[in-house]
Amino acid sequence: MTAANATLDDARLDETFAALANSTRRAILARLADGEASVNDLAAPFDMTLPAISKHIKVLEHAGLITRGRRAQFRPCSIAATPLAQVAGWAEQYRHIWDDRFDRMDDYVRTLQNTDDPKEV
Repeated sequence: MTAANATLDDARLDETFAALANSTRRAILARLADGEASVNDLAAPFDMTLPAISKHIKVLEHAGLITRGRRAQFRPCSIAATPLAQVAGWAEQYRHIWDDRFDRMDDYVRTLQNTDDPKEV
């Protein structure tokens, strides 16, 4: 990977994480995981104006997390998996840390279960 590609990947991750940092946008993505939806459908569960929801959708679209189709007057939103896969790939590099910590926790729990008096541990 070249330095320019690494910088571009970092910028994409930054944009994706910034978009995911908001709970409304995460809820919109969760809804889109069930299938495409109109802006009105996406706005329904929120106590927000339609322009406010549209801004959230634009942030998600700009980050590449959703796409907007076009069928006559209907412009459905759909989830785009590539940026989420990039986030998962980034997080995967830290998996060994969590696996190690869970292994140590398992060992500790087994020690507690095998001890009559937990104060002895």
